[in-house]
Amino acid sequence: MDKDTNVSFSVLFDHASMGILVANEQGLIVMVNPFLLKQFGYTQEELVGQPIEKLIPARFHHRHKDHVQHYNEHPKSRPMGLGMDLFGIKKNGEEFSVEVSLGNHETENGRFVIAFLSDISKRKEAEQALKRLNEQLEEKIAERTQSLTGTVEQLAQAETDLRMALEKEKELSELKSRFVSLASHEFRTPLSTVLSSAYLISKYVEAVDHHKREKHVSRIVSSVNMLTDILNDFLSVGRIEEGKIQVRYTSFDVPQHIQHIIPEMNGLLKKEQKIVYNHEGELLVTLDASLLKHIVMNLLSNAIKFSPEKAEIYLTSRKTDDTLTITCKDQGLGISKEDQQHLFERFFRGANVTNIQGTGLGLHIIAKYAELMNGTVSCHSELNQGTTFEVVFQIQNPQ
Repeated sequence: MDKDTNVSFSVLFDHASMGILVANEQGLIVMVNPFLLKQFGYTQEELVGQPIEKLIPARFHHRHKDHVQHYNEHPKSRPMGLGMDLFGIKKNGEEFSVEVSLGNHETENGRFVIAFLSDISKRKEAEQALKRLNEQLEEKIAERTQSLTGTVEQLAQAETDLRMALEKEKELSELKSRFVSLASHEFRTPLSTVLSSAYLISKYVEAVDHHKREKHVSRIVSSVNMLTDILNDFLSVGRIEEGKIQVRYTSFDVPQHIQHIIPEMNGLLKKEQKIVYNHEGELLVTLDASLLKHIVMNLLSNAIKFSPEKAEIYLTSRKTDDTLTITCKDQGLGISKEDQQHLFERFFRGANVTNIQGTGLGLHIIAKYAELMNGTVSCHSELNQGTTFEVVFQIQNPQ
């Protein structure tokens, strides 16, 4: 190396703005530049001849010796510790982050490693600050996302609730509309009967006309009962739709309860019609006695209405350990398979009963009352061969 080259190297070595260290194959420091001395707070005499580990925190010494051995076996210029956080330690014990690049130089005096060290503490601090900021931003985004998700879910639920409310309002509006339409039709006949019978009664003033007056009084009573039944059906549906039906469970004797109901239906029986009742199994059941009464009365009312004169209507109750089954079988017109699919819909009436008065609400009410008491309703029927309705309750056993 000529004189000018030595001068250039000396200027570069002494005035470089990064730490430069030269070590031999044994890992001992042979040269350090002024910048490195300033970085670590040592003097030339304190470092030259010392192992490189003097500038490395003690916890990394064993690993660094392995790295030195590996580098000596495969020397080449490259960055040191790729993907790792490297640290230096000053004379005062203060650690700081460093970035190291290695170079290899061979002379007649042996092989030397040149290490270029940069203090990257500020950069690491900036990276950590950026990382913390990113984490904070991610947390904020997660919070906002969660909040937004919650808001979206609330909006979706509100939309669902509103849609359900609108559907319910639509159903109630339809119910009122159908009521007005049906009432104007169904009320006309009994009201006309009441009006005409009342007028005729006023004409029968003689004692000999007593039986004629009785006949018209009976027609008035029958018509009023018919109107009452229609209104009760609408009131029941209205309470069901508004969720105002409360189930009140009590323990009671099933056959005794039903035997009290049957006489109330005598006024509806056609000429020589007969209700035949039979009970099987245990006597006590835990249900809502009032709702069960409505179900039985509706079943019998339909059977009476759609059965001919002199027909027998068979009513059976059967109690097992966990079920109560009410069966009502008539000898009436029967129901087509097509109509059976719509039997429990509001206002539905079979194609073969349009000439018989009714609201088309009875079976709908039966199904809803049964559902409230964990029950189901099924129908078995053939045209002109009668109909059998079966209501099965999963009942609570009395304590």
